[in-house]
Amino acid sequence: MAIDPVSDKLFHSLLTKDDLSGYEDPTEFEKWIPKIKAYRQRLADAIPKELTTELPKPVDTLIEEQFDSVSYLYNEKLLSPKEFEITDSSGSNIVNKIARGEWTSVEVYKAFAKRAIIAHQFTNCAMEFFIDEGVKRVEELDAYYKKNGYTVGPLHGLPISLKEHIALKGKIGHVGCVSLLDNIMEKDSVTAKVLYDLGAVFYIRTNEPQALLHLDSGNNITGFTKCPYNLLLSSGGSSSGEGAVVAFGGSVMGVGSDIGGSIRSPAAFSGCHGLRPTSRRISGRGVVGGEGGQESVVGVIGPLSRTIEDIELFMRTYINNGEPWNLDPWSLPMKWRDVEQPKISNLKIAVVRDDGVVRVSPPIRRGLDEVVNKLKAAGATIVEFTPPRGKLAYDTAMTLYNADGNKELRELFSASGEPIPRLTKWYLNAGEGTRMHTTYENRLLNATRDRFREQYTDYMVENKIDFILGPAYNNVAPHSEEVYNESYTIIYNLLDFPSLVFQTGLRQDPEVDTWTEEDKKFKYRNGMEELEDRSYDPKKFKGAPIALQLSGRRYFDEEVVAAGKAIVDLLEADLLKPETLLRGK
Repeated sequence: MAIDPVSDKLFHSLLTKDDLSGYEDPTEFEKWIPKIKAYRQRLADAIPKELTTELPKPVDTLIEEQFDSVSYLYNEKLLSPKEFEITDSSGSNIVNKIARGEWTSVEVYKAFAKRAIIAHQFTNCAMEFFIDEGVKRVEELDAYYKKNGYTVGPLHGLPISLKEHIALKGKIGHVGCVSLLDNIMEKDSVTAKVLYDLGAVFYIRTNEPQALLHLDSGNNITGFTKCPYNLLLSSGGSSSGEGAVVAFGGSVMGVGSDIGGSIRSPAAFSGCHGLRPTSRRISGRGVVGGEGGQESVVGVIGPLSRTIEDIELFMRTYINNGEPWNLDPWSLPMKWRDVEQPKISNLKIAVVRDDGVVRVSPPIRRGLDEVVNKLKAAGATIVEFTPPRGKLAYDTAMTLYNADGNKELRELFSASGEPIPRLTKWYLNAGEGTRMHTTYENRLLNATRDRFREQYTDYMVENKIDFILGPAYNNVAPHSEEVYNESYTIIYNLLDFPSLVFQTGLRQDPEVDTWTEEDKKFKYRNGMEELEDRSYDPKKFKGAPIALQLSGRRYFDEEVVAAGKAIVDLLEADLLKPETLLRGK
């Protein structure tokens, strides 16, 4: 979709911190084009034709028509009744049925592989399929079960998708960067090894933006990934393909990463749940693009799923059974605690409606109102919370990300001379752009970060606040290349608070979710807010999922997940039931 000329002019006027020279080199890039074509061909060749479906129209036409591929999946019965039964089951149910001998790993795997391939046909969620490797793995698992009468571990036979930069031995690791297309991984990342040893099955690695930089997809290797509920919209990022394939039901759970919202954004936009755990609970050792010593605002690994129950399954089994601290000295030897699901009436929740950086769009405002009203009706205590110094928190985080003056990114991009996409230009101009900070300046920024952590924790403890509820983004899923703001997620990376994005079961309604006359009189507080506001035309976001975010104190991950399940149960937002997915209210 073409970007509004006024917005485009405003966008370029805000690129003042990096002149974008020294990155692109068309002559050098020409040398890499054959490798890009070969990569795309390998992806196409790896898809078994018998597992594909015939699309109703060309993808470009479906995108233009805001096609809902999830509704089409069910309405046209693209899977058999047994395949629907399997792929619309929770991970806990699947592993229990396999352990009891009711289902084989092979039949479970084939159902999810088929659904993942259909998801890719609609959304372009995959960067790599290796279906045959998965078949070999599940055959071995079934043989083990037949011989021994028990499973290899708590995730035996569970199909799990991986974001591309979660390294697997012998496979390319490129983080969406052309210059890394020859980067063959010598060993599995710790997280991949832990999951494999617990019995997981891998068969797909998924799309991400260039250098994992955006809350969007988009790279020069495989392009954009789309929201399965409206193909005109972005699936989010940087765990772009994970959001799409999980929301579509092509994997039981996905593994993403998050340094500014990169698990939560694709979960929110695509239509599933996603957890950003507290740092050091899930290992990041061995992933591609591990931020090279940047410890001010660290990236974390975490799960996406269609049930909160499966997010808990991932965290509990990965931590308690996998014990990643034996493979990664950075991981804390902290077991996952059993926390009882709370009663809504016992909760005290602080609600954020505006963070002072960018106001929310009408569907998010409606989602907040409806969820808060249901929480109040169930007896929860609700207090309104205005985040302190929201703009300073945003600026601090963005400056810490770019404290090296973009040196690492300049080297990465200039090595191939690849084109710099629109949102990469935006990111390169974040914080203070090309200004390289001294160690002392970095420490001052860290001190500011620490004051925010203390201030938020003091507020929650002194006021007996259990959780903070708010937007995951100021809008529903945006259009590709039109997501600029990270403030609603990045604050929790700065704080290192565990944060769960959950689906409300609501969908954007073009007739209801419109700007009011009062909205139209609003005076923008910054250029980014104007860019975000201008991009929301109610008619062009039809049926987008409406998600919210629940956050808790540092290392209270278990409580966040338990409360998230209680809230989702209250909302009756069961993403495994077609009636929930299709109602689009």
